[in-house]
Amino acid sequence: MSGKKVIRDKRTVAQKRTDEKRGWVVNETPELRRSVDQEIQGKVDTNHPDSCRASMTLEQEEEAIARDIEIARTRVRVGEQIETREAGSRQAVQEARQQARARFDERAASVDRWRDPDKDDPRALLSQSELATVNRQAARLEEQLDGWTRAAISRRLAERVADGREITDAVVDVYDELDRAAGTVIPIEKIENVNRGEVSIEGTVVQLWDPRSSAIQNVGLIEDESGRTKFTVWAKSEAPLVEEGDHIVLRTVAKNWYDGRCSVAVTSWSRIEFPERGQWWSE
Repeated sequence: MSGKKVIRDKRTVAQKRTDEKRGWVVNETPELRRSVDQEIQGKVDTNHPDSCRASMTLEQEEEAIARDIEIARTRVRVGEQIETREAGSRQAVQEARQQARARFDERAASVDRWRDPDKDDPRALLSQSELATVNRQAARLEEQLDGWTRAAISRRLAERVADGREITDAVVDVYDELDRAAGTVIPIEKIENVNRGEVSIEGTVVQLWDPRSSAIQNVGLIEDESGRTKFTVWAKSEAPLVEEGDHIVLRTVAKNWYDGRCSVAVTSWSRIEFPERGQWWSE
């Protein structure tokens, strides 16, 4: 005898038909729904690279493997082509720059013979005592000139000594040239004497005024130990705002003249630096 309990529907056929007509019949077949874990596992199994290979024939599986190998080879080949093309572009740009530099030096050689790329290093033309003096003076100037290496300074000195200048005159000329060179921070009092349209200065903002135009972001006075000058920050420069008391460096600012006075302006080519911002003693 079976131990299972069987539940039978004891309604008559007539009762079942009556219930169906009245809409009282309930679907007795239970709805089977997957659990969340089963749905997640199904998606994982479906998206797995090897999920479809279980039902493949041996021939289909070999074709799929060959296709994957070919795709991998193609990716490697394309990557190598891109890398080769990028390397070729970098080399072409570098060669173009070198050629442009050589052409510029050739033109400059008509004014300064030491700019000729085929010219020997002037230090090779000096005697041992002259070269020793040049190197000693270059080491001394390196401490006074910010951003210039001893090798660059010694070459400039050797050029002048090879041209017959006295070492004292050569030192003065090289110092004046490099001290006022583009990008070198100069004292404010020397702005008027620099023979170029852009300079770099450093100082403290001692006063700010209300701009008279929306095109001006800041206008005020900057001062260092040698003097002070007016500076203007144009809005199009997108430079950071400055405040009174800020110690700033104005890089590559344009010189302006008005009523015999020289001032500077921050343009889109300029840069404002704040050396003391972010330091623990200024917090």
